[in-house]
Amino acid sequence: MKATGIVRRIDDLGRVVIPKEIRRTMRIREGDPLEIYTSREGEVIFKKYSQLGGVEDFAAQLCETLNKSTGFICAVTDRDSFLAVAGGGRRELMGKRISADLEQILEGRKIYQRAADAPGIAVSDGGDRLIAAVAAPILSEGDLLGLVVLIGQEPMPPTGDTEYKLVQTIAAFLGKHMES
Repeated sequence: MKATGIVRRIDDLGRVVIPKEIRRTMRIREGDPLEIYTSREGEVIFKKYSQLGGVEDFAAQLCETLNKSTGFICAVTDRDSFLAVAGGGRRELMGKRISADLEQILEGRKIYQRAADAPGIAVSDGGDRLIAAVAAPILSEGDLLGLVVLIGQEPMPPTGDTEYKLVQTIAAFLGKHMES
C-alpha cells in the first residue's frame, strides 16, 4: 500500500471525501461502486467493484473461442482493465488498464469497427502496438459493464460483418448473463 500524505476527517454521517486527485488517478467516477475491506491492523481499504469480476473464467473461455474463430486477440474488459485475454497479447494486457480511447468507446455505448484507412486505437495505457479492430460495450439493465474487443497489430487484416456480429453477440450474451 502506498501512503499519499492526505488526511481526511469523517463527518457526523460517517462520510469521508476521496480527494479529486485520487479519484482522477484511479478513474473513480460519481456513482461508481466501491467495495470496502478491513484488515486486522485497522486498515479500511476501498477497492473499485467490478460487476464482471465473477465471470473471468467464463469470459476467458469465450475469448478463447473468439480467438480461434477469428484469428484476432480477444479480450473482455470491465470499465477499467482487462479481465480475460486469449491470443498473443495475454501477458501484455491481463490486468492492465484500458486506454482512454477504449474508455470513450465504452461511454459512447456504440460498437466500434476500425475503418481500413483509419488510424489505430491503442487498447491499453502506455502501449500502442496492439490496436482495436472491433469493440462492443457490454450492457446489463442499462449499466455499462465493460467491452468485448478484437485486437490486432499493424498491418491488421480487415474485419467484416462476421467479426462485427460475433463481438456484438458475445457482448449481448455477457450482458444478459449478468442480469440473471
